[in-house]
Amino acid sequence: MKIGIFGGTFNPPHIGHVQAVKTAAEQNNIDFLIIIPAGIPPHKILPDSTPDSEKRYIMTKNAFSLLKNTKISDLEIYSKENNYTIDSVEKIQKEYPNAETLLLVGTDMYNSIDTWKDSERLLKKVTPVLLPRNVIPISSSEIREMLPLRKGREFLADSNYAYIIKYRLYGAKPDFDWLSEKALSMLNPLRIPHVKACQTEAVRLAKRWGVDPDDAREAAILHDITKKLDFSQNMCIIAENGNSVNLINKNEEKLLHAITGAILAKSEFGVSDEVADAIKWHTTGRAKMSMLEKIIYIADYIEATRSFPGVDRLRIAAYENIDDAMMIGLEMTVSDLKSRGITPNESTFSAISDLGK
Repeated sequence: MKIGIFGGTFNPPHIGHVQAVKTAAEQNNIDFLIIIPAGIPPHKILPDSTPDSEKRYIMTKNAFSLLKNTKISDLEIYSKENNYTIDSVEKIQKEYPNAETLLLVGTDMYNSIDTWKDSERLLKKVTPVLLPRNVIPISSSEIREMLPLRKGREFLADSNYAYIIKYRLYGAKPDFDWLSEKALSMLNPLRIPHVKACQTEAVRLAKRWGVDPDDAREAAILHDITKKLDFSQNMCIIAENGNSVNLINKNEEKLLHAITGAILAKSEFGVSDEVADAIKWHTTGRAKMSMLEKIIYIADYIEATRSFPGVDRLRIAAYENIDDAMMIGLEMTVSDLKSRGITPNESTFSAISDLGK
């Protein structure tokens, strides 16, 4: 039996790692792969943005999940001491005493292997195998530089990209096409034109009023992600995240999607507090709204698919004086709700009162 051992910091693990190991295993007739993410590597100082070892372990498991006959080892990941290859190799060989051990290494590591701890003893125990070069020419450091620029997802397993965005590892910001794809998959198909139009309107308003267009775009993409959920599903999301909500009347169930949308936008997509608040208040408004909150409220109201008496007036006001637009929109909401025998939410009255000062 041939065992191939491949260690690394995997910061983050990417498709280049996986393809290189897969190719090496095929070329060398390796029967079983053991992937060892490093805990505290003795040969390098990890960048400040490095996730904790457990997160790198999870990402490594995700990255190599499709490779057959492969184990992700936690030999080093939870260690609080420097981890040397010789120590890990000897532990593995005790578990597989009759196996031939191949050590898979990249070019730089291969060329410096004689400087490793107990290198002579190590080389008597393993056969070094040079990983094929340029199978997919990308490095973890290059990906770390790309992620804050909303790039690099094509080099990562989708599960890892989602994980990185969820925790905003490496200062990552989501690729907008990816974020839209995830958000739209959560919607009733009839809702999709509205969300797309809201995104366009929010970006335009953000540029007009000096707000980060990317924040506005994130909020607009995600603002309705729980819109199709029923009452019990929304309440489960609220309870699971340690929140509570008091409904004033039965009709206010329709407002729950703003609360749960903000919760999921933060817990699953790692949005900032500012973006989450813009989602939370996009249906009712509130006192002392931020400019981003006003933009998402108005964008939701006036996007291109909307058609109701007064919408043209509201569209003009939105680009002339956004507070005037807010007041118009809020008062229209109150009037509409009252005409249908519905008591408007207290936050809406607070927003009107605040704007009227």
